[in-house]
Amino acid sequence: MTDNQQSSCCSCNGDDRHSDNLVSEVIPLAIITAIYILALIFNNWLKLAVWGWGEYIVLIPVYLLTGWEILVSAGKNIWRGQIFDETFLMSLATLCAIAINEVPEAVAVMLFYRIGEGFQEFSVQRSRRSIKSLLAVRPDNANLLINGEIKTMSPQLVNVGSSIVVKAGEKIPLDGEIISGTSQIDTSPLTGESLPRAVKPGEIVLAGTINQTGLLTIKVTKPFNESSISKILELVESAQSRKAKTEKFITTFARYYTPIVVSLAIAIALIPPLVNLGSFQEWFSRALILLVISCPCGLVISIPLGYFGGVGGAAQQGILVKGSTFLDDLAAVKTVIFDKTGTLTAGVFEVTKIVPHHHFNEAELIEIAAQIESLSNHPLAQAIREYYGDSPTETLIEDYQEIPGCGVKGKLQNRTVIAGGDRLLHLEKIDHPLCDVGGTVIHLAVDYRYAGYILISDKVRPDSVAAIEALKKQGVQKIVMLTGDNQTVADRLAKTLNIDEYYAELMPEDKVKQLEKLLSPDNRKVAFVGDGINDAPAIARADVGIAMGGMGSDAAIETADVVIMTDSPSYVSRAIAIGRKTRRIVWQNIGLAMGIKGFFIILGIFGLASIWSAVFADVGVALLAILNATRIFGKPVN
Repeated sequence: MTDNQQSSCCSCNGDDRHSDNLVSEVIPLAIITAIYILALIFNNWLKLAVWGWGEYIVLIPVYLLTGWEILVSAGKNIWRGQIFDETFLMSLATLCAIAINEVPEAVAVMLFYRIGEGFQEFSVQRSRRSIKSLLAVRPDNANLLINGEIKTMSPQLVNVGSSIVVKAGEKIPLDGEIISGTSQIDTSPLTGESLPRAVKPGEIVLAGTINQTGLLTIKVTKPFNESSISKILELVESAQSRKAKTEKFITTFARYYTPIVVSLAIAIALIPPLVNLGSFQEWFSRALILLVISCPCGLVISIPLGYFGGVGGAAQQGILVKGSTFLDDLAAVKTVIFDKTGTLTAGVFEVTKIVPHHHFNEAELIEIAAQIESLSNHPLAQAIREYYGDSPTETLIEDYQEIPGCGVKGKLQNRTVIAGGDRLLHLEKIDHPLCDVGGTVIHLAVDYRYAGYILISDKVRPDSVAAIEALKKQGVQKIVMLTGDNQTVADRLAKTLNIDEYYAELMPEDKVKQLEKLLSPDNRKVAFVGDGINDAPAIARADVGIAMGGMGSDAAIETADVVIMTDSPSYVSRAIAIGRKTRRIVWQNIGLAMGIKGFFIILGIFGLASIWSAVFADVGVALLAILNATRIFGKPVN
């Protein structure tokens, strides 16, 4: 691939341009191919038409249409001193074919090259990542409070020290301190914390989080460009810019192959006549035929076709790979890092254990909990009500109050019921046997006497255990979990899933720092699997960023290199298997192309191969490469 081609593939604008131009290039290429086929059919007539110039009049324009960019690129590279690449060999070989009156062969070489480039372009047109969705997450407006009136304006225009109002359901636009109001804050966009956080006056809230319930008045403590959401944007942008560029095999190969072929052709043209082994004209013709035979068009086609098969086969199995480069990276993955909430777990809470105390039994405890939590919108309350099943009677509750960050309190049939965390038990001075049960727990007390607790867990995805086992069977050396959840929850899940390492209570920037510590300096790639906006920086920074596409955020999906459309973590091992199989197929295609090419080069040196036989050999290589690439379709790769 030329420098111009590489630069265009490595920019978002270039990728958009290639994506738009790809369809527009198909029709002209089809027309050119049709003209070429007609020219071959009527070739004998064309050679006699227009005083013997008919073939040139028809085919030279076709040659220029298919090969003009290659000729120009070769000229520019020669001017810059970059002589020995595939464009130089293509240009020299086809011009030599024209020089010995083999115009159809010259056109065939350029046409096959263009077709191969088309396959390559199609396979990588979606490889560039975008952060447009992440930018869309940024709060657009802030409700500025001025003399008791609210004025809506851009967060960038709000000064530090100003007061803003955030209604229920709105994003908090700026970092600040709560002046008045209590609420539940969804911090998952920034921290990945699965539970909403209760907040009250005096506490700090961060931009990008979501106010769920109450009305908040907030004093701005940081300008927008220093807020949490802006830091995430900067992390994504810097992480993307630090991604290493993967060099194309054909370009590296051409650096050695081209000078060898050109030197060999010069030697064949000059040495045999000097030692009286034939005429100069005979050996010069063989040298020109050798150059034409040596064109790597079959190799150029076979490589992208293998990757195209890998990308297509992955898509057929519900895995979107945004470019052939990432298939190679998947094949080299030795460390897989998972986010917890929404990735290994479903982000949906369920009751997993009921432990009654004193004279209560499980049925009584869950019924009391469902009744006292019937007025709460908290996710844990919803999980209790779902487990209970029947609709609790709300009219039985008297003197109901919700205590921010602690739980709820009320009267059921003249009995005082308290439901909440360990902190609430201490506030109410209720004796209880355990403070740290190990996990997310709702303690209950009836008439200030401890009644037991209900353990609530984030649902582990059904195939998470199988996913970890499959990765270890594949030879993945280390499996790590990063989460914003607390140590107790993270430790329990890590043991359940047999994860090698875990790091808990992490902010997005902490995830990136921890990820960078795990990145390997050698070719052993690190993959990060996540689903939330808060995972976008880590997804961008990893060697291979993998997003859960079913329920994942748009930012994570747009930033990722690989998107799993089914939200199944077991598909991570399937993606790695597809990457490894694709790499095997590509190297098989390379070996096939090089073997056939080398065979015809030897025949060409001894004058036993015609140009057409070499061209048809290249076509055969392409067909075999297509058939080989299709092996990745049809059934799941494990």
